[in-house]
Amino acid sequence: MKVIITFLRLLRTAFVLARHDALIPAEYAGQVPWFMRLLGWVSRLFAVRATNKGWAKNPGERFANALEKLGPAYIKVGQILATRSDMLDPEFTRGLSRLKDQVPAFSRDEAIKRIEKEYAKPWQEIFTSLSEPVAAASVAQVHKAQLLDETTVAVKILRPNIHAKMAKDIDVLRMVAGMAEFFVPASRRLGPKMFVETAARAVTLELDLRLEAAAASELGEAAEETGLFRVPTIHWAYSAKNVMVLEWIDGTAFSSDALLTDPNINRKALAVKVIQSFLTCAFDYGVFHADMHEGNLVVDKDGELVLLDFGILGRLSEAEQRFHAEIMYGFLMRDYTRIAEIHFEAGYVPAHHTVEDFASALRAVGEPIFGKTSDQVSMAKVLLQLFEITDIFDMKMQPQLIMLQKTMMQAEGVARRLDPEFDMWEASRPVVEASMRRELGPEGRINDFLADLRRAQKTLKAMPEAAETLAALAKAWAAGEVDLSKPNAITKPKSLRRNIALVALGALTTLAGVWAVGQI
Repeated sequence: MKVIITFLRLLRTAFVLARHDALIPAEYAGQVPWFMRLLGWVSRLFAVRATNKGWAKNPGERFANALEKLGPAYIKVGQILATRSDMLDPEFTRGLSRLKDQVPAFSRDEAIKRIEKEYAKPWQEIFTSLSEPVAAASVAQVHKAQLLDETTVAVKILRPNIHAKMAKDIDVLRMVAGMAEFFVPASRRLGPKMFVETAARAVTLELDLRLEAAAASELGEAAEETGLFRVPTIHWAYSAKNVMVLEWIDGTAFSSDALLTDPNINRKALAVKVIQSFLTCAFDYGVFHADMHEGNLVVDKDGELVLLDFGILGRLSEAEQRFHAEIMYGFLMRDYTRIAEIHFEAGYVPAHHTVEDFASALRAVGEPIFGKTSDQVSMAKVLLQLFEITDIFDMKMQPQLIMLQKTMMQAEGVARRLDPEFDMWEASRPVVEASMRRELGPEGRINDFLADLRRAQKTLKAMPEAAETLAALAKAWAAGEVDLSKPNAITKPKSLRRNIALVALGALTTLAGVWAVGQI
């Protein structure tokens, strides 16, 4: 029954898009294959009456209207697309921009009900004032308020029934992913199912504002140490699952057109900060804001970059931090052979291909765009070329890195809007070079050595158990209970071999560790 209901929701999705002429918009019908043009023509039969009522002429705005009706998960997709005017028609992304922070809000009365339910007390016992909604997004909205001590704060409140709505949206996306893998076998390489599960996990964390408060606090530590950005202070006494209270920030939202004309704002420097704050967090701290669309970024009255909305946090392991830093460093140095070697070392390219061939393919992507500013590069063409390369070399999408790649696209899109001549390479260089000095220099080598010692310690802890197993086996052999000449005489040969290997490895590691310590 659940499958049938989800399929009906999928049909509803297609119908809503068709009603808004957003399935295959008429403006772009000439740019798609004939069968898609036919599908678009049929879909517009359902949109005729709606269009006559004066609906938006901008295809991006029509798409935004459809996404708002479909639900929060779809709005998230629109927010990502809205930052990529370099990849999509600028007119289309302009129409989508209303999704960044202008999603229809729910009423103040409903907000008060949710506050009082969360805290089990009248809202006047917490706040002296509570404004109408000042910003609304796909998952929550924000009100300006004052605490009893007259501190001005922002109150973030989750939308009513958001958990159930988001779960339904994710079910539809799961079905779409499953259908894609079944009917389009070539899509399996991209792992649409894994992509949806990655998104579902992120959404689950986003729907608990206590976790968002913790994420904001964690990024706040990185902000304080780097000085590249600010994070609002969390009022922990009022942190709850559905309501969060944090410092109120006065400033100009990145989604505002005023940001592009204000003479007091250094947009070029701000664009650099957007990229450097993202890369520094990812490469140096292994944690980053994973929803950096323009609705979540503000420049305060002092010209500082402020990050908001920490519902989605991305993380990288130490190996992934080094992997991506080395790739970017390789592009900066135009060392395509090293970039290719890193991909092979990580197992991202199957071994039946050669490093030389993959390096040549990367050169074909990197050389035409090296040193070019954003107004000289078509990111749509670059991404298409990269997609073709991943196909040629049988590369599978890595779900753990999807969030990083998505956020990098968002951050670059924001930077390009601030500065059309933005140079991604030069903005990235200081962060990447510092990361490489740390990872490949003395500090990195010492950290690697300490990590090896920790692994050796775990091996040594396993040695007593392994020795007991060997002793028991020897005793059973001596008693004639086990005949080692027969292949199946030992019931758990793999476990035995593993324990023997652990003993040998532990001894060798101990000797190596003692020797290494003596060399320091």
